[in-house]
Amino acid sequence: MRRTTLVTATAACLTGALVLTACGGGGSTDAGSDSGEVTFWDTSGPNESPVFTKIAEECATKGGYKVKTETVAFDAALNNYKTAAQGGQGPDVFRAEVAWVPQLAKNSLVLDLSDTELAKDTGDFLETPLGSTKFEGKSYGVPQVTDSLALFYNKKLLAAAGVTPPKTWAELKDAAAKLGGEKSFFLNNDAYYALPFIYGAGGDLVDADAKKIVVNSPENVKALETAKGLLDAKAASTALDPSNSYNNMQAGFSSGEVAMVVNGPWSVADYLKGTAFTDAANLGIAPVPGDTAGGGSAPVGGHDYVIRQGTKAKASSIKFIQCMSATDAQVRVAKELGLLPTRKTAYENADVKAQPVVAAFEPVAKAAHARPWIPEGGQLFDPLKIAYADFLAGKKDAKAALDEVAKAYKDQVVTEYSIG
Repeated sequence: MRRTTLVTATAACLTGALVLTACGGGGSTDAGSDSGEVTFWDTSGPNESPVFTKIAEECATKGGYKVKTETVAFDAALNNYKTAAQGGQGPDVFRAEVAWVPQLAKNSLVLDLSDTELAKDTGDFLETPLGSTKFEGKSYGVPQVTDSLALFYNKKLLAAAGVTPPKTWAELKDAAAKLGGEKSFFLNNDAYYALPFIYGAGGDLVDADAKKIVVNSPENVKALETAKGLLDAKAASTALDPSNSYNNMQAGFSSGEVAMVVNGPWSVADYLKGTAFTDAANLGIAPVPGDTAGGGSAPVGGHDYVIRQGTKAKASSIKFIQCMSATDAQVRVAKELGLLPTRKTAYENADVKAQPVVAAFEPVAKAAHARPWIPEGGQLFDPLKIAYADFLAGKKDAKAALDEVAKAYKDQVVTEYSIG
């Protein structure tokens, strides 16, 4: 899937309130009955959905229930789900991006799973992905896959230039002269891709425990200036039009025009279709650079399984998630798709260890920086996206841009938080 911070209101399976009943079951949860049919909304991309659909069918066969998998476009999925669930309709099981879970939990649109089998024996899950399933001390989901951002590089281009994968942004800047200047690195100006600079500099967007807005901190000012410094030194390029930034990055790296990018494991399938990576061994993956030689810090991402409040298939949905999140299912997803498991035991599997993308991302995922698991977490990106793109385009200085983000957070997102 493409990682983006844009969420649109267009409907993939919903065209209006009149068709809500065609997009999953309805009614109230009844502990004494179960419909025996699970509707699963899969928000993965076209490279991934056939595998998830096949596993879902096999889980249903083994579990003695029926499953209907419906693919929903990621950018439309959250709004579609909320519209359906608020009307008592929608899927029984939803593949939710990690930032969506607290919001859905707060609005009572997903089941509290704390007293179910899904909340027991969770010690096998990686701690950071598991944290995304919690809200106010209760459990609302099960981690499906995790992800983070890493440095992707063209091995042949770096070897020909005598360059090793940079561990710091300064090293990346220094390497540019050998790698074609601006063609050395493509800097995606989307907010999510600003996080390695922010986290690597010791910054954050908010301090949820202290209920403070810290997006305009000195650390973050420095972080953004580090990013723009790459552009100013002609060591990187970016897209002036933010809506095309991701696609431009993908095209440039896949064709071999750009030597390095920062992206996540979901992008590998697309890269391997490019002319630069007809030999998959040419694709290199390393931790994101940081401010020091100790390396950088990238955000945790991924997806969780949640159950809709009001499902008529609670028992079957629990069995479905148990099967879909089991170690053997995660091993299969890792082997076939190169996506990152959330279970520790999956990483111990020999086939998973031999999967090059998973092996490269394992230390990245385990060291990933937790995002604030608050209901407003997903809303923190839009103001930052605008400010980051404007700053990289030279329209504002870093402090002014981030002060505007802080004000937007205070006025529109986390209104009860203080600034600074």
